[in-house]
Amino acid sequence: MAKPEHEFFPVDKVDFTPCAGDVPALTERILAADGDTGVATRILRFEPGTDTTPNGVQIHDFWEEVYILEGSFTDLELGETFTAGMYACRPPGMRHGPWRSDEGCTTFEVRYRA
Repeated sequence: MAKPEHEFFPVDKVDFTPCAGDVPALTERILAADGDTGVATRILRFEPGTDTTPNGVQIHDFWEEVYILEGSFTDLELGETFTAGMYACRPPGMRHGPWRSDEGCTTFEVRYRA
């Protein structure tokens, strides 16, 4: 199975749902996903004050590209803050997070396998 075909549609028709893990203030709007492989395109939202420390450091077996649409978050392991307009491309196996977002943050993410 692959991601489904979608022509343009208003993304606010897709509800935000809680992400996997132990951080209820971290939610996602899944725009397209492949249930067999776990790859997805999503909008990720950190409510103000979100701290993902309970989820720990993240390591994926897929590629992940992230663009920060608004707000900012701090990578607690790196001690670095990333802001709106910044972009990351993470290969499989790259460590990242956990994060804290005092003001809140919204990202656009694409996940895929090579």
